[in-house]
Amino acid sequence: MTLKLHIIIASTRPGRAGPTIAKWFHQEAAAHGKFDPVLVDLAEFNLPVYDEPVHPVLQKYEHEHTKAWSASVKAADAYVFVTPEYNYNPPPSLVNALNYVYKEWNYKPAGFVSYGGVSGGLRAVQMAKQLVTTLKMMPMTEGVSIPNFGQLIGEDKVFRPNDLILASVKPMMDELHRWAEALKPMRG
Repeated sequence: MTLKLHIIIASTRPGRAGPTIAKWFHQEAAAHGKFDPVLVDLAEFNLPVYDEPVHPVLQKYEHEHTKAWSASVKAADAYVFVTPEYNYNPPPSLVNALNYVYKEWNYKPAGFVSYGGVSGGLRAVQMAKQLVTTLKMMPMTEGVSIPNFGQLIGEDKVFRPNDLILASVKPMMDELHRWAEALKPMRG
């Protein structure tokens, strides 16, 4: 059975570039062929700032938005977070979504497709990696960084990566697959 990869669009703000970049990455992940890739848009879950009365480690969710998010997270074997950088950090929507559930993330690998200005979102990824490790996830060293992303999105709203960006996809996907396979027995 093919492992399921959730490509999570981390930004929820109006006018965001995340869906455009995620659509491109989804095609790349499908072409890679080792995962069943699924696009997941955080904006569709409309998660408020964490509002469950019980700590997420207990999985005693009261709200329907939490139950829906839990089911989505649990369904994946691996994740790729498509994230911008806000003030050297991932967007608050991603931090909130990561903190909403706990066991559902455990023993799964995480890759990052980051975008931003000159840094390409790398500072946000470094901060996000600290958070995902506390959720017992394995962040990939390999990643896809997209500096000055606005210059790569045409008026037609299509993302057109350069050769350096394209070359970074396969190494991350290969490593993500290795870890997803290796961690699978721990998710048992």
